[in-house]
Amino acid sequence: QVQLVESGGGLVQAGGSLRLSCAVSGRTFYNYVMAWFRQAPGKERAFVAAIRWIGGSTIYADSMKGRFTISRDNAQNTLYLQMNSLKPEDTAVYYCAARSGGLLYSQLRDYNDWGQGTQVTVSS
Repeated sequence: QVQLVESGGGLVQAGGSLRLSCAVSGRTFYNYVMAWFRQAPGKERAFVAAIRWIGGSTIYADSMKGRFTISRDNAQNTLYLQMNSLKPEDTAVYYCAARSGGLLYSQLRDYNDWGQGTQVTVSS
């Protein structure tokens, strides 16, 4: 099990940028996959992006490609989500998640460990 703590959320105008961070601690996560999900008001939690901790391979939800970038800093044990050209529909609570094993999954059920979430609000 790993512990995940998100930060970096806030209020931003449409067209702006934010970078979310997720501090990772706990057991060795050498062979882990980390991901970002988001949950908008009244909607189910949805996949945003995932990254293999070792190697850095990534996958994205189609609607995020080109605007969002997932990355990690191995030395700092931190996961990031750079969000550009934000839209009001990006407003959601953003969650960091982790799963053991090197396969890149995009389903909620495939992730075992979750952070508490950070609110992102995009005003029009």
